[in-house]
Amino acid sequence: MTVDHLVPISGATKGEFRPETVLTSHGRTLVVTDNASSHSVRVTPASLYHYNCQQVTAKTGKLQPVQGIAALDADGLVLLDLPGEWHKPDLDIFAHRAGIPLLDARSSPPARVRAVLASRAPGWQRVRGLRPLFPRKWHKPVAICAGIAGMALMAYLASLGMWAAWRAVSSIGRFLLEMFESKWLMVAFSPALLVLRPVLGRINRWRARRGTLLPSSGRGPDLRADSSGTLQIFHGNEVTATRRIGASPREAFSLLLYQYDSLTGLFILDVTGSPLHHLPGRWLPEYAHTFTKRHNLSLAVHRISREEYLNLTRATKDANP
Repeated sequence: MTVDHLVPISGATKGEFRPETVLTSHGRTLVVTDNASSHSVRVTPASLYHYNCQQVTAKTGKLQPVQGIAALDADGLVLLDLPGEWHKPDLDIFAHRAGIPLLDARSSPPARVRAVLASRAPGWQRVRGLRPLFPRKWHKPVAICAGIAGMALMAYLASLGMWAAWRAVSSIGRFLLEMFESKWLMVAFSPALLVLRPVLGRINRWRARRGTLLPSSGRGPDLRADSSGTLQIFHGNEVTATRRIGASPREAFSLLLYQYDSLTGLFILDVTGSPLHHLPGRWLPEYAHTFTKRHNLSLAVHRISREEYLNLTRATKDANP
């Protein structure tokens, strides 16, 4: 490895495959190549941000340490997020030779690191450098067939009272799921998902229309409120943060659904307008209106300027990147 050519030494999380990401420098310009997808991108960052903090991962839906580096612009917004473990001495030399300041945030407060990573520049990208282990077009049909076979096998084992064998088959399937990282493989050894998944989707939409749930699009976080008046941020089945709903400083008082350039997201604000939590992503205003009305929160939905966006992202206390 040369000092103008850098690759990660292991995955972003424990047990994850090493990303096939290659970082090269041409002066202060970086070229990032994802050999897993043959995609490359060129940026000229103002600094590099070396991080390690607790985040909810899409793979597990649970909080775990995630490490990587981010390329930041002059205002501290993320141009590129490059998950993976990068060898610190080589990274130091690489950044020095490229003339790019390197910020070591591995020991910084996790909430602050998450807030920085959620502060995205328009057009930002996350380059994972990971590839599926078999052709993507075969994922769904193969897994559905395996799911049907799995249902038959597990029903047969249950009819014979062979619960130990039933649990063994399920455990093997979940091990393979961890290995192959395929959402479609889930149905092979969790056959009930073939039936439950669309049902759960309908239930969540019904809850959103009633205002008991505020979901984001895709596999992002959602907001809920418990009977004691506490606003909860869920990511998967994990509660990542809570805020008391109220009109005192540092209590959740209002939601701001914003659009800045191509970016959208949500800020939880207190009564003074101070941002408490940043949740980038797509949120439907009609669901937000129903949710805030039900839980006595104020709501604002509008476009914001770059200056407003910078002020909010710099002041926010925590985030879900």
